Amino acid sequence: MAAGLKTVILLSFVLAVGFLLIILSCALWANWLPLLVALTFVLAPLPNALFAHCGGDEFSSSDGATGAVDLGRFLTSIVVVTGFALPVVLTHSEVVRPGACVMSIIGGGLVYGTILAYSAAFRQEDEYD
Repeated sequence: MAAGLKTVILLSFVLAVGFLLIILSCALWANWLPLLVALTFVLAPLPNALFAHCGGDEFSSSDGATGAVDLGRFLTSIVVVTGFALPVVLTHSEVVRPGACVMSIIGGGLVYGTILAYSAAFRQEDEYD
């Protein structure tokens, strides 16, 4: 899949809308705790990226993922679930308003989705012919 300039422009627009929603969820209700959602979703792909290359080499007989790759996926899933659950917990404890919760969850989903789409669009294959 050849990703070009239009893909970069679209992904940057969606990322900007996601960050705008997160910042607006903080600024409209004068409570800056939902900004932690942006931090969680920006850090979410980090364990996957770190442990992705810990798989087997080309000479190994198994195509399955190793323990390190599974650990990276597990840590990523913990951070993603935390990013979605943190605004809900803050809303339940009446620290954050429900409107801020919804805006930060939508914005965080857009940020994380953009990061995943960017990594999928610009993935380079490590095949040697």
